[in-house]
Amino acid sequence: MGECKRIGILTSGGDCSGLNAAIRAVVHCACGKGWEVLGIRQATLGLMAHPPQFTKLEIDQVDPLLTSGGTMLGTTNKGDPFAFPMPDGSLCDRSEEIIAGYHQLGLDALIGIGGDGSLAILRRLAQQGGINLVGIPKTIDNDIGITEHAIGFDTAVNIATEALDRLHFTAASHSRVIILEVMGRDAGHIAIAAGIAGGADVILIPEIPYRIDRICDKIKQRQDKGKNYCLIIVSEAVRTQEGETVTMTNRLGQSRYGGISQYLADQISDCIGAETRVTVLGHIQRGGTASPLDRLVAAAFGVAAVNLIDNGKYDYMVTWQNRQVMTVPIAEAIAQYRTVDPEDTLVKTARGLGIYLGDLQ
Repeated sequence: MGECKRIGILTSGGDCSGLNAAIRAVVHCACGKGWEVLGIRQATLGLMAHPPQFTKLEIDQVDPLLTSGGTMLGTTNKGDPFAFPMPDGSLCDRSEEIIAGYHQLGLDALIGIGGDGSLAILRRLAQQGGINLVGIPKTIDNDIGITEHAIGFDTAVNIATEALDRLHFTAASHSRVIILEVMGRDAGHIAIAAGIAGGADVILIPEIPYRIDRICDKIKQRQDKGKNYCLIIVSEAVRTQEGETVTMTNRLGQSRYGGISQYLADQISDCIGAETRVTVLGHIQRGGTASPLDRLVAAAFGVAAVNLIDNGKYDYMVTWQNRQVMTVPIAEAIAQYRTVDPEDTLVKTARGLGIYLGDLQ
């Protein structure tokens, strides 16, 4: 411990706010130990390149990035290196090229910032190629197991909450039902947190089924009390009342979540005749200045990751538990996909506030 090291850092998967704050923390802590930090460009694509694509990171370079959204290193969420799509349409295992890039750079360790999918790929590469890997969890979905916070989640909730705050006025002014569709992949953490904080009347998440007539009952109850509008927040992965997934397919044949809010708007209009409008927040949730909490968590994670390397403790991920940074094996962390528990405190809170949150079977 304590000897000069050369470490790499990369960001993988979808971008989010707080990534640059984590990079900054790693550089500050590592350079304070006299180490060299190489920022790998475009995630594993940078190690796959010939020669590997990287930037030597210095404190003065990263200091201004504390509040910047996105990632200064770039990222990718396409192209599994074990089945990498080639120009001719074939799939090729290019994992050894990435491993070779790591060793070509003479790295003593690699810090990977990513979600469960990215960390699973990085761990497989590490196991195969002798890469000393440390993981930092990031995802606006907050669905990585064994951590209360992942980088990016709090900012996404803040943005969704602000959207609800703004939609209140338009909904009230025009006596409308307004539906806000938010991200979350297959977990409803953003929807339930923002829904409570933003005063939504209905919160729909993938984990709990619902009925259209119960949503309409909620709208009628508000109307009977003289409240002429209603705010609904829905996670993109919510299914139809019949349990069907709602997706959109682009011209390349790729299927993505999308359309559940319009489905709900049509159903509500048919059921109760209410004038209904839809707002899809989309990638706005990923961008912008990171919230103070995301910056704090990112800073704590970055320092903890460097200290893991200093102690020679690899194949671990840093996590936030009980108001402190802990470490768990990466395999254990990514094995547990964290959805909203129907008995969760926020579920009980929403029901206690009179918010319609679906119907438990």
